[in-house]
Amino acid sequence: MKLIRFGQPGREKPGLLLSDGRRLDASAFGEDYTEEFFQNNGLARLAAWLEQNQASAPLVSAEERLGPPIARPGKIICIGLNYSDHAAESNMALPSEPIVFFKATSSLVGSNDDLVIPKNSEKTDWEVELAVIIGKKASYVSEEEALDYVAGYALHNDYSERAFQLERGGQWVKGKSCDTFAPLGPFIATPDELSDVNNLRLWLKVNGETKQDGNSANLIFKVPFIISYLSQFMSLLPGDIISTGTPAGVGLGIKPPQYLKPGDVVELGIDGLGESRQVAKAYSPA
Repeated sequence: MKLIRFGQPGREKPGLLLSDGRRLDASAFGEDYTEEFFQNNGLARLAAWLEQNQASAPLVSAEERLGPPIARPGKIICIGLNYSDHAAESNMALPSEPIVFFKATSSLVGSNDDLVIPKNSEKTDWEVELAVIIGKKASYVSEEEALDYVAGYALHNDYSERAFQLERGGQWVKGKSCDTFAPLGPFIATPDELSDVNNLRLWLKVNGETKQDGNSANLIFKVPFIISYLSQFMSLLPGDIISTGTPAGVGLGIKPPQYLKPGDVVELGIDGLGESRQVAKAYSPA
C-alpha cells in the first residue's frame, strides 16, 4: 500500500494512492496515520478495509494538496555522513559508528510545500534521503530482526542551514530543524512495494540541474543495522521516522559552495517512492 494524507495544513485526512495513480479518500476508515494507528496493527486493518471498500470510497482530486504522509511523529532521527562520497565532499572522516542527530517534528511538511528560507540564513542546503518509518516499538532489537519493525519507506529532503549547523556551536539540530525543513512523501510505501531497499536510486535537481545522483546500495550503515543500532540507545516508537543520510552533491560540497535563494526550485525522487518539489521562499513574519 501507499499511504497519503491530503488537505490543508493541520486538517489533513488519510488516503491511499492506488496502483493506477488514483487517490482514494480513506476518511471512512476512521483513523489518521498516527503512532496509535501503527501500534494497533493499523496497516493490516487498513488493508482489510481497502479490500472491502475500494470500489465505493470517494476519490481525491489530483489537484488536492498532499500533506506529510504521517501525522506528527514522536521523533525524526537522522544519520549523518552515511555515504562515503558525501563524507569526502564535506571534508569529514568516515564514521566508525553512525552519526545521530534529530530534526524537530515541527519541521515536517508536505512533499510539495514551499521551502521557507529561515530568517538570517545564507547557507540553506538540500539533501535527498531515504526515510524509514517504524511500525512497532523497537528496543534492543537484533540486526536480523530489524526489518520486522519497518512500517514503510518515504522520500525525504533533509534541508540544512549550514551556518546554523556548523558555525553556531556545532549542534547539528539547530541547522536541521527550521520550519519546512522536512518535506516528506508524497507517500509512505509499505515494504512490499519495494523490490530491494538496498538498491534504490536517489536524485535531486536545483532549477533543473542535477546535483545529486546516488544509490542506497552505497549506504555505509544499512537500514537493518541503523534500526538495531538506534534501538540500543532509545526506544523507537511506531511512526518514528529515521532518515538514513544523503549522497554527494549537496551545496556545501560544491566549489565554491552553492546555497538556495528565493525562487529556486528543488525537485527530488527515489525509485519506488515518488517525487517531490519545493519552491524556495524568503522568510516573512506571519
